[in-house]
Amino acid sequence: MTKLRIEELKTGMVLSCDLKTADGRLLLPGGVELEEKHLQLLDRMGIEEVEVDPGQAELDEESLLAVEDYVRDYFLYSNPDHPAVLELFRIALERTAARVAGGWQLPSVEMRRAQAVEHLEDIFLKDMGGPEEIAKHETELESFPDIYFRIREVLDSPNVSADRLAKVVSTDVGLSAKLLKLVNSPFYGFPSSIDSISRAIALVGGKELSTLALGISTINYFKDIPPELINMEMFWRHSISCGIFCKLIASRQTGVQSERLFIAGLLHDVGRLIMFKKLPYASREAMLFARENSIPLHAAEQTVIGYTHTDVSAPLLEAWKFPENLSEAINHHHDPMSRPNPLEPAIVNLADNMANAVDIANGGMYVLPGIDNGVWELLGLSPAFLRDTLHQHDEQVELIMSAFF
Repeated sequence: MTKLRIEELKTGMVLSCDLKTADGRLLLPGGVELEEKHLQLLDRMGIEEVEVDPGQAELDEESLLAVEDYVRDYFLYSNPDHPAVLELFRIALERTAARVAGGWQLPSVEMRRAQAVEHLEDIFLKDMGGPEEIAKHETELESFPDIYFRIREVLDSPNVSADRLAKVVSTDVGLSAKLLKLVNSPFYGFPSSIDSISRAIALVGGKELSTLALGISTINYFKDIPPELINMEMFWRHSISCGIFCKLIASRQTGVQSERLFIAGLLHDVGRLIMFKKLPYASREAMLFARENSIPLHAAEQTVIGYTHTDVSAPLLEAWKFPENLSEAINHHHDPMSRPNPLEPAIVNLADNMANAVDIANGGMYVLPGIDNGVWELLGLSPAFLRDTLHQHDEQVELIMSAFF
C-alpha cells in the first residue's frame, strides 16, 4: 500500500483499506476503484491523503525504468542478496512508482542537494576539535531542559506515586500537551480518550512516560538549526519513522521496552543536530559528498570531517545523563554487532534502514546505511514482517508528527 496526497490520486486507483472520517464513520470501503465522484467527495470532506494499492500504479516502460534507476541508487551500499534488502527494494519501488503514477516528479540530484551555507562559519575546524570538544562546548553553553531531571528525581525517590509524578509533568504545559497527544494517538491505540497525565501514567507507566518526556524535551532543545542547511521537517519525519519502526520491531523481541526503543529511533541522529550547530559548513560538505558518491551519510562524515554523528552523540548523551541502555542503542546503531549486548542497537539499525527506504518515495536524501552483518538473524524476523509493518507505520507517522510538532 502507498499513501498518496489527494492531488496525486487518479481515477482507476484502488483504496487499499477502509477510509473513515475523524469520528469513525465509513466514508469509502477498502477495495473500491476510485471514480471522479469519489475524488470530488474526498475534496469536499477535506481528506488530505489516502492509501492505495501500489499494484494499480500503471506506468509506461520508460517511466518504470526511470523509477527503478532512481530507487536502485539508494541501495548501492546494501547487499543485494540480503533478504531484507530485497524486500525493502521492492517496497521502495512500489511506493515510488505509485507516487510517480499520481503525478510526482522524480527529483534530480541537484534538487536533493543541500543549499549553499558559505555564510555560516564552523565553530570547530577539522583537526582542531574532536567530538568531545564539540559536545563540551554545547553543554557549557546551554543546559538540557531540567523538566526531565525533575521527573527522574521523582521516579528515583522511595515514595514515588503517579499523582506526584503527574504534578511534576504538569508543570510543563507544552510537555503535558504533547504527551497526551502521543498517548491518544495510534502509537498506543487505547480504546478511549485519555484526558489527564495521571491517567496516562496509570496506563503507560511512570518510567515509560519519563522516557517519552525525554524524547520530547530533546526535540524542544533544538530550535536554532539553520533552515538553509537542512529541512528540519524532513529530518524529524525520518526520525519519527525510525522510532515507529523501532517500536514495531521491539514488539517482536523479548525483554525490550518499546517506549525506550521508540525514543532511541527518534534520537538516533541527535549527533547530527549538534554537528549542524557547530559545523554547518562541514556538515553541508559531508551531505554533498554522500549524495554525489552514493555512500551513507555516516561514511561521508568520516571522510570529510574525520568522525561521525555517533562519535558526537556519545559524549553529549553522557553529559546529559541519558540512561545508559538508551545511549548505547543510539551511539551504536551503525555497528550494533560489535557490542556485548547488540539487541537494542540492532533494532535501531534495521529501523533506520526501513525509514530510509520509506523516505525514497518522498525524495529521500541518502542511500540506505546498510544492515549490519548478523542483525537480521539476531532479530529473527521474516521479509513479510517488513511489509506488514508499513501499514502500521503509515497510520501512525502523520499523527505522531502532529503530536510532537
